[in-house]
Amino acid sequence: MIMKNTIDKLATSLGRKDDVPNQELAKKIALENDKEAIKELIEILSESKDKKIQSDCIKAFYEIGYIKPELIADYYDFFIELLKNKNNRLVWGAMITLKTISEVKPKEIFENLPVILEVVEKGSVISNDNGIGILVNLAKNQKLYDEVIPLLIEQLRKCVPKQLAMYAERTLPVLKENDKNEFIALLNGRINELEKESQIKRIKKVLKKLKTKKFL
Repeated sequence: MIMKNTIDKLATSLGRKDDVPNQELAKKIALENDKEAIKELIEILSESKDKKIQSDCIKAFYEIGYIKPELIADYYDFFIELLKNKNNRLVWGAMITLKTISEVKPKEIFENLPVILEVVEKGSVISNDNGIGILVNLAKNQKLYDEVIPLLIEQLRKCVPKQLAMYAERTLPVLKENDKNEFIALLNGRINELEKESQIKRIKKVLKKLKTKKFL
């Protein structure tokens, strides 16, 4: 049974076309540590067939994740399952949510990387960007780095050229010295694929920063 209290606060229920009510609801839930409201949102998203309500719910979830990821982290398997949904809004919304909780539940998210990477392979730009964000967050974990960094570098190797600079910038802070040469070779090997001068400058800036980077 869908709970009235929470559903009534969603943008669609209020007749709004903007996301402000969903953001305000998320902030309230996070600040009040309202676990019951989290359960209600899960139930609403599971039961509602209204795509607008679904969109409101997933928006609220990743907004909560931005503020207090530990509050929704135990529901990681629910968001993993959403990656298989036919509604693309839920797919990329779930990917954002998973990125917000990936540092809270690194082991659990790592175990589900095959599903996440499958979405990255064929997903939207938002899904791809947040999939890379998940890999970067997992690479921060010293126990997972050695297994994750080859996956991250592989994504840089085959991503569309226009995303290369951004992905390289995100990877740089987590990169260890042992992987430096492979990273440099990859960027030098792909820089000629870039059409915009601004993208080329960003790659050159990453390469320059590598020379002075203090590795752990």
